[in-house]
Amino acid sequence: MVVCERSIRTILGLAGAVACLVLTPLPSPAVRAQAPMVQSAGAERTVWYFYRVKWGFQDEFVSLFRKNHYPVLKAQIPSRIVTVRTFVPTYHGDGRADWTFAVAITYKDTAAMTGPSNDAEIIRKLYPDQATFRREEQRRFEILDAHWDVPLNEIGMN
Repeated sequence: MVVCERSIRTILGLAGAVACLVLTPLPSPAVRAQAPMVQSAGAERTVWYFYRVKWGFQDEFVSLFRKNHYPVLKAQIPSRIVTVRTFVPTYHGDGRADWTFAVAITYKDTAAMTGPSNDAEIIRKLYPDQATFRREEQRRFEILDAHWDVPLNEIGMN
């Protein structure tokens, strides 16, 4: 698998060990047969969602995420989502500033991860003032430099 160096550096910002396992080609077809890259449809699936917030806006971003998006995700537990975890780096990093906020969502299975969500219905119920909700969500994305999603495929090491 050919992956550009920048992509590897970006992913290594949070999930270095996992990213190396996922992005490094396995040594032989026999090993690949023992450790399939695609999980079965019934297995839980984890996706990391990375955000790089513009300098000086981290607190505002986290506040808006906590107010508007986190409740929507929590409302999908346990029907679609198993867990939602949020992360910030301990240090500023080595100057690359690849990410400043990350969310790890574990879905029940592939269908839950890739299928339609009921976000719109949940949002209507949780936020009667739709104009404010839309304005705040727009602001949350205005203060981002970047956002990317990394669906992970677990591989066995046996």
